[in-house]
Amino acid sequence: MTTTSRTPLAAFPAALACAAVLVLAAATAPATAEPADWPMFRGPGAAGVSPETGLLEAWPEGGPPPLWRVPLGEGYSALSVADGRVYTLFADAENELVVALEAATGKEVWRHRLDSKYFDGQGNGPRSTPTVDAGTVYVFGARAKLAALDAASGKVLWTQDLKKAFGARPPQWGVAASPRVVGDLLLIDAGGRDGASIVALDRRSGVVKWTAGTDLAGYSTPLVAEIDGRRIAVFFTGTKIVGLDPSDGTIHWSKGWETSYDVNAAAPVLVPPNRVFVSSGYGVGAVLLEIGVAGGKVSAKEVWRTKGMKNQFSSSVYHDGAIYGFDQSILKALDAATGEERWKARGFGHGSLMIADGHLYVLSDRGTLALVEATAEAYKEVARFDPLDGKCWTMPSVAGGKLFVRDEEEVAAYDIQENRRAAR
Repeated sequence: MTTTSRTPLAAFPAALACAAVLVLAAATAPATAEPADWPMFRGPGAAGVSPETGLLEAWPEGGPPPLWRVPLGEGYSALSVADGRVYTLFADAENELVVALEAATGKEVWRHRLDSKYFDGQGNGPRSTPTVDAGTVYVFGARAKLAALDAASGKVLWTQDLKKAFGARPPQWGVAASPRVVGDLLLIDAGGRDGASIVALDRRSGVVKWTAGTDLAGYSTPLVAEIDGRRIAVFFTGTKIVGLDPSDGTIHWSKGWETSYDVNAAAPVLVPPNRVFVSSGYGVGAVLLEIGVAGGKVSAKEVWRTKGMKNQFSSSVYHDGAIYGFDQSILKALDAATGEERWKARGFGHGSLMIADGHLYVLSDRGTLALVEATAEAYKEVARFDPLDGKCWTMPSVAGGKLFVRDEEEVAAYDIQENRRAAR
């Protein structure tokens, strides 16, 4: 077991711990929650899997019925859906913005300026995705500015500039990791200095609760899982895979994982009940780790390793004994027990995917969306259409019987609920 330093709250000045904390407003919650929300990056539990059922098993020619389409702006922030609203980050000509839209109509409810616009040769604008929890929206800007906003009104509840607070060093292509709520804490891959690689804040106030680690920031959103009765957080930082106790930051284990340009971007994936899949691109590949709890200690051992799944930035998903993901630009299915390839399909470029109601929703990097049976037997495509025509490095979201997609210019919503369509 490898242990790295952990810095307690007492090491920070009181003024820093309380930076920009505002009184929480007792705002009225938005509309009644949809049947199933998609409240953060990769949906419930950050697994890339929607719990919804009763969705269309095939699409008519031209795709499912369109609901709305609205112009937006640059950025790769995905779409979080909660309580009848869609939340995302984008950039206009000068600013980095948070926006809330009505899920049913696309009508803008509010917007908030988070920071100045982030410019980069790989695409301008924000990269991370809002996290919505208990009426609060948590957003993490491309330059490491963090904010908590009231979901109903967009009112600022508190803010933290992680560069000023912890010496955070945003990765080369901007902050992409999304905030993660665990109980009363908000976990952040900050990439801070002096033992503040990973940071936990009180989610209600923004007060620092603990810091841990010494690594650079990665681009990956952490996994939080219950394994053998222990809640464990797995971070994919700039050069490591780190397992820790989210309640106090105690590091259980750390495994070196170096990728060119420190692009550890894909989210760790839980393979139930106690295994974690981690992958990166640039020729590195993937590993499956088995997490064990014995004698009060948590450890991780390697089960298998492969270069047959290299997630450059799009995260994989697990379903029914198989791992589905992009090996660079090739869509593949792997046997989760052995890492052996089951099938592969080309033509999606550096695409993204998620799972809903037994199907893969696979979005190409140029806007083609395919509905594919989630089976490891063979690649079985059911339907496809072109909802977008710009660069799509943002995964689809499914919530309330609706499919939401975006590129760097607009957001679109489609009706994919079978019973609603049949009632027309």
